[in-house]
Amino acid sequence: MRRKQRRLETRDERASTSKGTTTRPGICATGDATGWFEELYTQAQGNEQAIHWADLEVNPSLVAWLDRHNIQGKGKRALVVGCGLGDDAEELARRGFEVVAFDIAPTAIAWCRQRFLQSSVEYVVADVFDPPGGWQGMFDFVLEAYTLQVLPAEVRSRAMTRIVGLLAQGGTLLVIYRGRFPEEPPGNLPWPLSTEELEVFKGAGLRQVQFEDYFDQEEPPVRRFRVEYRRASSAES
Repeated sequence: MRRKQRRLETRDERASTSKGTTTRPGICATGDATGWFEELYTQAQGNEQAIHWADLEVNPSLVAWLDRHNIQGKGKRALVVGCGLGDDAEELARRGFEVVAFDIAPTAIAWCRQRFLQSSVEYVVADVFDPPGGWQGMFDFVLEAYTLQVLPAEVRSRAMTRIVGLLAQGGTLLVIYRGRFPEEPPGNLPWPLSTEELEVFKGAGLRQVQFEDYFDQEEPPVRRFRVEYRRASSAES
C-alpha cells in the first residue's frame, strides 16, 4: 500500500510557514540550521499529524534494504541520525542491533521515549554537528535517512563529515534521501541532494558499495537515492 500523500503535499509549505519569522526554509529565527526542529516538535503539542515526515512506520526504503541483505544486528552497534519519532530505530533494535538514536530536538526524544516505553533503544539529544566524543568510530551501522535533505547546502558537507567519523572500522553507512543530478535545480525544502555532493563521503574515507536511483511508492512517486558505504576494516587499512 502506498503511503499517504497528505504529508508530502504540505511538508514543503508548512515546514517553512510553521517556523514563523524565518528568513528562509531550514533556518530558524535564531539563524541556525537545526533550531527549527525543536520549534516544530514543540508546536505539534503531541499531535503526530503535525510532524510532516512522521508516518509512524518504518521507512520502506530501509526495510527493503535490510530484507534484501538479510541484515542481522546481533552483537553490533547501530546509530540512527535524526531519529524523529523513532520507528527506524525500533526496527533496527528488532533485528538485534544495540541501537543509539539521536535527534537535535529534546521534544522529539521525549516523544520517542513515551511512544516506546519498553524499548531497548537509547534515545539521546545530540547535535550532528557536534556529536559526543565517545561516539567516534563506535558504530558498526549508521543510518542517515532524510536528515541531510533538510539542512541548507552550505552546512551539509560538515554534517556528512561528522557522520563518517562515527563509523567503526569495517562499518556500514546507509544514506537515503531525495536525489537529483548536478545539472538539475535544487528545488525546495526538502532539498534533493545531488550525486556530486556524495563525493564528501568518499573524500572522508568511505568506499561506495552500492548506489541506487529509484522512485518510491509515494503518491506521486518521489525520486530517491539509496547509497551504501563502507569504512575499511583494520585488515584492509
